[in-house]
Amino acid sequence: MIKRSEYLGVGLAVCLMMAAGMAQAQEDTEASLYDRLGGLAPITVVVSDFIDILLVDDVINANPAVNKARERVPAPYLKYRVTSLVCQATGGPCEYKGRSMYEAHAHLDITEAEWDHMVMLFTELLDEHGVPDQETQELLAIIGSTKGEIVTAEGGS
Repeated sequence: MIKRSEYLGVGLAVCLMMAAGMAQAQEDTEASLYDRLGGLAPITVVVSDFIDILLVDDVINANPAVNKARERVPAPYLKYRVTSLVCQATGGPCEYKGRSMYEAHAHLDITEAEWDHMVMLFTELLDEHGVPDQETQELLAIIGSTKGEIVTAEGGS
């Protein structure tokens, strides 16, 4: 039985990665990624769905450090933080005021294999939500820019 306080953990590791590339440059000649994604409402839905997927994923849940983090961070709070990160990282009006990606993830011992699995889950979710290829690639580039701060454990690849 999952305790209320365990709602988070894995989602923390994965979703915060998604929004950390806040310095992603936008083309001056086109709308921001935030606008092309449809703004805050669709971003909130995708982040919420993604964290829900991570919370029950066997690969992510196999990491004991992630499970321990769930005891400290409730899922609704994680969803709020990650949404603000994604909003800011994609050029939206939100301002993320949380910890750095390294500070938020170093203790989670995320492996290369867990990272790759998370990226696969996220890519599949974007496809399910009908996110166009260009926007998907831009989101994956933002996530990719955070990998060095999040993948801290040896092995697993």
